Amino acid sequence: QIQVVESGGGSVQAGESLTLSCTTSGLAFENYAMAWFRQPPGKQREPVSCVSWRGRPAYYTDVVKGRFATSRDNRKNTLSLQRIGLKPEDTGRYYCAARGGDYCGGDWRTQQVYDHWGQGTQVTVTS
Repeated sequence: QIQVVESGGGSVQAGESLTLSCTTSGLAFENYAMAWFRQPPGKQREPVSCVSWRGRPAYYTDVVKGRFATSRDNRKNTLSLQRIGLKPEDTGRYYCAARGGDYCGGDWRTQQVYDHWGQGTQVTVTS
């Protein structure tokens, strides 16, 4: 059974940092490109980042570029998202997604290309 589990969410104040983690089981982690998405309150889920199987290249949407960094440890089947300088608009539920294949691809922002999803972890940033 394939499982994708996010952790590390919580409530923080603007300007603080928070790292999210995603752990998988039941799949060959190193054979998947891994992505983060988020869903702000009352809005649709949106892409955040994607990292290819070797940890690079990594891609980010413009709104998080320079503040977020994604990394992976293939030995531990773990994906991380380090976030600094959090803003209230970073509030939302953060999801981890796995896409079969080594690389993110030009369509990495498209949710339908991902094969497995976690249940998400909630992050709230207060001003």
